[in-house]
Amino acid sequence: MRNFRLVSGCVCLLVLIAGNMYGQASSPAARKTMTFLDSVTTNSIGDTAFSVDGKWMLYTLSVPDWKDGRSFTDIYMVSVDRGLAATRQMTFTKNKNENSPLWSRDGKFFVFLSNREGSDTQLYMMRPDGGEARKLTEVKDGVNQPVFSRDGKWLAFLAGKDEQRQIWTIPAADIDTAEPLQLTKHLPGITSFQFSPDSRHVYYVSPATFDKDNRERIEKKFDVRVRNQEVPPNYLWSLDLATRLPKQLTSGIEYSVADVRVSDDSRWVGFRGVRQDRYVRTVTDVNSYSDLYLLNTSSGQIERLVSNTDINESSISFSPDSTLLAFTAPSDFRYSAARKIYVRKTAENGASPRKLATETEADLSIDFWSKDARTIYSNAGIRSTQQLLAISVETGRVTQVTNEKASLTVSSEEDSGVVVVAYSDPGSTRDIYVTSAIEQTASAAAWKRLTDSNPQLRNLLLGETEAIQWKSKDGTAVEGILVRPVAYERGKRYPLIVQIHGGPASADVLSFDGSASVYAGLGYAVLQPNYRGSTNYGEKFRTDIAGAGNYFPKGYEDIMSGVDHLIQIGLVDSNRMGVMGWSAGGHWSNWILTHTDRFKAISSGAGVANWLSMYAQTDTHRGRENYFGGSPYDLVDHLWDISPLKYIKNAKTPTLLHVVDGDPRVPRPQSEEMHMALKKLGVPTELFVYPGSTHGIPDMRNRLVKAVSEFRWFDKWINGKETWLDWKELLETLKIEKQ
Repeated sequence: MRNFRLVSGCVCLLVLIAGNMYGQASSPAARKTMTFLDSVTTNSIGDTAFSVDGKWMLYTLSVPDWKDGRSFTDIYMVSVDRGLAATRQMTFTKNKNENSPLWSRDGKFFVFLSNREGSDTQLYMMRPDGGEARKLTEVKDGVNQPVFSRDGKWLAFLAGKDEQRQIWTIPAADIDTAEPLQLTKHLPGITSFQFSPDSRHVYYVSPATFDKDNRERIEKKFDVRVRNQEVPPNYLWSLDLATRLPKQLTSGIEYSVADVRVSDDSRWVGFRGVRQDRYVRTVTDVNSYSDLYLLNTSSGQIERLVSNTDINESSISFSPDSTLLAFTAPSDFRYSAARKIYVRKTAENGASPRKLATETEADLSIDFWSKDARTIYSNAGIRSTQQLLAISVETGRVTQVTNEKASLTVSSEEDSGVVVVAYSDPGSTRDIYVTSAIEQTASAAAWKRLTDSNPQLRNLLLGETEAIQWKSKDGTAVEGILVRPVAYERGKRYPLIVQIHGGPASADVLSFDGSASVYAGLGYAVLQPNYRGSTNYGEKFRTDIAGAGNYFPKGYEDIMSGVDHLIQIGLVDSNRMGVMGWSAGGHWSNWILTHTDRFKAISSGAGVANWLSMYAQTDTHRGRENYFGGSPYDLVDHLWDISPLKYIKNAKTPTLLHVVDGDPRVPRPQSEEMHMALKKLGVPTELFVYPGSTHGIPDMRNRLVKAVSEFRWFDKWINGKETWLDWKELLETLKIEKQ
C-alpha cells in the first residue's frame, strides 16, 4: 500500500512550530504528537462491497499523495471470517484511482471502475485469486453506475456523454469473452437506472427533452452561466428485458422524478416528485419542494403519498416483504421539527401513514429493516455520540441498541445478513467491523475488525477527549467535546482554542478530529461546543435559535458559558484564548468578534457578515427563512440586527478570514465585507481566498495552508510571536520521500 513518511533529515514545518512555541529541540520525542501534515494526510476507507455469501469484503482505501497534492485509491479484499490477518491489496495503480467495487452474484469475480489507462473512467473485472485486471469497456467519455441484475445474469452500466448516456450490458456468464451490448437507445440520455428485483425490468430516469443548441453553445465556448436556468423535468421509464420495449411511466410538467426505489416483490416503485420550478431547484432546497409518489407496476396508477410542498420527506423505503412502506419527515409535517418515521401498508391506497417513535427526541432515518419487517433500524445522533436505534413497527417504541462513546453507523447486508459497523472514536479514524447478528452490535467485544486504515495513529500522543456539560446563562444544559492538552497536568492553566462546528444543525461527537489533536499536541486545550441550534439534543434545543432575534444570542451565550466553565475549573488561562470555525462556525466567530474582546485571536472561515446581502448570494434560502421568520424583503431591520457587520465598530480582536473563491453556500463577498470593515477600523486582519467552487477547501495543500496559517495567527496574537507566517517553512513540507 502507498505510504509516505517525512525524510529523517527534514526539519518539518510542524516540528518547527512545536519547537519554536516551547523552546524545544526537534527530538524524536517531540515528533510523537500529531502535526497538521498528519491531519491532512490520513488515509480513509471509501466504498465497501460484500460477496453474496458474506465471506469476503472489498473496500477502497484512499491514500494521500503529498507530492502530487491529491489522494489515490486502491482496492483491498479481506476475509470476513479471518479478519485483518487475511487482507490482500488487489490493485496497485500509481497516481490513478479504482473505486465502486462490485461482486458478481456467484462470487467468481468482481468489477470496478478505474481511470488507470487514461482520463476516462472504464469498467474492469478481476478474480478474487488475483492476477491482472481485464478491461471490459473502451468508451469515449467513460462509464458509471455498474450494477448486477438480482438473478446474476447481467452486468449493466451507463456509458457515453452526459446528455446522451445509455444503458449497456454484458452477460455475466461470458464476462471473459463477451463485448458490451447497448441496451437502450433513448434520447435524451439516461441519468440513472436500476434493475427490478425480479430481473424482468429496468427502471430508468431521463429528461423530457434535450436542448442540443444549449449544449453546442457551451462546447463552442459560449459558456455564460444562467442562474437557475430552466431545465426539463425528468421522467420515469421502464424497459421490459424480454421484449426490449420501453414504456413511459410519468409525464407532464408538475414534477421531476428523483430517488427511485423498487420494492422487493417488484410490484411497487416509489419516487420523489420535485416541483418543476427553476427558482427552487437549488442543491440545498430541492428536497424541501418535493413530494412522495407510489407507482403500481401492474396498473400504472400513481398515488401521491403526501402533499407537503415545503417539507422534506426522505425517500421511500419498502419492508423486505414489500407489504409496508415507510419514510421519514418532520414530526406532524412541521418544517424543521424532529424527524419521525411514518409507515403504512403499501397496497392501502389513500391510507394515512402512522407515526412511529413519538417519545424520542432523536432525528430518525430509515437505514434498514429486520428480515421479519417488525423493526426499523436507525443510526441517530445521541448527544455527543452516534448510536444505533431500533424502532418497533407495531408499537413505535424506540430501543437504543448501542452505547459507545464514539460515532458509529450500522448496516445490514441484504443477501448474507452480515451486520456492518463503521466506527470512529477520538483515537481512531473510521474503520469497518462486522458481526453476525444485530444483537452483537451492543457489545464492541463481539465485533470483528476488517480494516485498519491508519495504524500510525497508535504511535502518536493524543489529548484525552471527553464530553463535558455546563449551564448556559439562562440555565439551559449544554454539552461539548473537551480535548485536553497532551501531557495535561491538573492545576495548570492552558491556552484555549474554541472550535465551533458548522451547520448549525450539526454536532461535534466523540470521533477522530485531526485538527483538535494537533492543537492538543501543541499545548492547547480545545473546546468544541454543541451550542443552541445543534442537533442530537432534541427539537427544542435545535430550534431555539429560530425566530426574531434568536439566531445568534443563545448560541453565543452557550459558547461563552462553556469557556467560563473551563476557566472556573482551573483548566484555561483566560488571557490566552482563540476562536475558530467554518460556515456556521464562521458565522458565530464573526458574532463573537463583534460582541466581545475576551479572545486574543479569531480565525473565521466562510462566515456571514450581512444577512441581507447573503440571502441573494447563497444557494440556500428555505432553511434561513425558517430561522429568521421570512425573507429579508419583509424583515430588513430584523436581519440587520443579527448581522455581525452592524456591530463591526465593536471589533477589536485580530481576525484571519478564509473563503473559497467560488463558494456557493457562503460566497466570497461576505468575507470581503468583513475584511474591508476591519481594515478601515484598523483591526489586524488578513483574508485568504482559496481556489475552488465548493463550500470547503477542495485541495490538500491549501487545507494545510489554512491549518498552519490559523495556528500561526494564534501563535502570534496569543503567545506574542513576532512574525506569523513564513512561506519558506511551508515549502519544507515538500521534503517527502516514498517508503
